Amino acid sequence: MKRRTFVQNSLMATLGASVTTTGAFGFPDSARKQKGKHNFNLKYAPHDGMFKHNAGGDVISQLEYMAEQGFTAFEDNGMSGRSVDVQEAMAKTMENLGIEMGVFVAHKIYWNEPNLAGGDKGKREEFLTDIRNSVEVAKRVNAKWVTVVPGHVDLRKEPGYQTANVVESLKQAAGILEPHGITMVLEPLNYMNHPGMFLTKSAQAYEVCKAVNSPSCKILYDIYHQQITEGNLIPNIEASWDEIAYFQVGDNPGRNEPTTGEINYKNVFKYIYDRGFKGVVGMEHGNSRPDAEGELAVIEAYKKVDDFL
Repeated sequence: MKRRTFVQNSLMATLGASVTTTGAFGFPDSARKQKGKHNFNLKYAPHDGMFKHNAGGDVISQLEYMAEQGFTAFEDNGMSGRSVDVQEAMAKTMENLGIEMGVFVAHKIYWNEPNLAGGDKGKREEFLTDIRNSVEVAKRVNAKWVTVVPGHVDLRKEPGYQTANVVESLKQAAGILEPHGITMVLEPLNYMNHPGMFLTKSAQAYEVCKAVNSPSCKILYDIYHQQITEGNLIPNIEASWDEIAYFQVGDNPGRNEPTTGEINYKNVFKYIYDRGFKGVVGMEHGNSRPDAEGELAVIEAYKKVDDFL
């Protein structure tokens, strides 16, 4: 049996639907829709590849599928690496579908050596050049936020000097972003998946944002990372609330969809909703089951944890 035929048959068995019309990439329209569009309370943002078995491999087809399921946002870490033609096509599709663009990564991330923390002028200028380039990408795809990771620690410098170096680089980056209304969101990362990174905790990110003192420098609070690094999620979100501009999601352990791990996402989402959060919640995680039915399970998981009213 051909792979596509197998996927279609699996979907039909799951959805109880019959093939009457054919959508993009040969997938039946009835298979592409799962009980109609759902009205989510928050702007959950899937990413490219999350629904490829149900929607097809093309990113435009996936955006259409996401909209059919009720998702109103999308994020794409690798957006800056796509061709201009693809960026423009994605932007037009998102605009037509009412999908808001979330974050993309704004610069080269240094995973194994210091860049911003070390204060090297060459690496700082490289970072600022990436930020300038990200402005053009953001304008092209109507993005309001870009992800910034300050990179690895500098083991040869005291923490205070490292922080000062990072703050100076971010102040200069904020000066580039402010005229365009774009916000870089700083993402603290956990020490298990990404050992040795400069930015790890929400309080540290809060301190840096207060020092930069710009509307273009805020926190990306990744709930998965912070569950590992510090836990105490809702109190820490509350303490850093006025500097948080963006959330990302992943359950722990496993970094898959909510309901597969230990985090009570229904309570966390209710808290940020009740606080009036209107931004994007990025679905930066894998699927616990790598097949078409697993993709449907992701959608059902979000319906479950979004049912907090």
